[in-house]
Amino acid sequence: MSTTALRARRVRGKGAGLGLLAWLLGIAFFLPIAWMALTSLHSETDAATNPPSFAASLTLDGYREFFGAGGGASPWPALINSTVASLASTLLVLLLAFPAAYALSINRVRKWTDVLFFFLSTKMLPAVAGLLPIYLFAKNAGMLDNIWLLVILYTSMNLPIAVWMMQSFLAEIPVAVIEAAKVDGARLPTILGRVVAPISLPGIAATALICFIFSWNELLFARVLTGVVAETAPVFLTGFITSQGLFLAKVCAASLVISLPVLAAGFAAQDKLVQGLSLGAVK
Repeated sequence: MSTTALRARRVRGKGAGLGLLAWLLGIAFFLPIAWMALTSLHSETDAATNPPSFAASLTLDGYREFFGAGGGASPWPALINSTVASLASTLLVLLLAFPAAYALSINRVRKWTDVLFFFLSTKMLPAVAGLLPIYLFAKNAGMLDNIWLLVILYTSMNLPIAVWMMQSFLAEIPVAVIEAAKVDGARLPTILGRVVAPISLPGIAATALICFIFSWNELLFARVLTGVVAETAPVFLTGFITSQGLFLAKVCAASLVISLPVLAAGFAAQDKLVQGLSLGAVK
């Protein structure tokens, strides 16, 4: 057998091994979701059995209780609050991170690496360390249980990582394109809106999706700083966990419903997400 044939066989074998590993990892990540979905369709008694019973009868009681059919609280205010906080903060992050990333990647300012490190250093502080000062500030400002306080917090929390991501995306844009626009007389707003933004759209979509997921899943600050009016979906979910009684099926049903917006957004933007991540990774 020739050397070329042996090399081709090794490449095919390596590709098959990597494909099998990818399938195994995909199944490993999917199994908890499938388990949660199956548990949510069981009664509380069947869901609490150990080992679990796969042949147990299916029911939608967990979903009915989540949506308040049994006289419980309605989840819609919490879902609306999470939607408002996540979308508004993501929009603000994009509006602030896009020009900042432009100044750090294309039209670089002095000591731009130090600026990037400063943005990264803000994520090194544990979130719980800033919880008490933020709580005292919100209390004195009369902003406790206010959805716009969460919008401001989520914007400040996601802005550093958004700048880092978009800086790597915008760094891949050819400088010749920007220079050609300047020669044609385009000003900075025109360059950002009509030249840079369309080219970096996959990167913007990937950044927006990451920020939306982080905002939607945030629990610590929402749990401490909100009560009834600004309660978010993750906080509403924790209300099903009690010290007495069975709650596993209800928690699984609530978790699945609350995860659907993130899963839907990820599925809708999967092509842009892959393009955006590839845009920032390929040099």
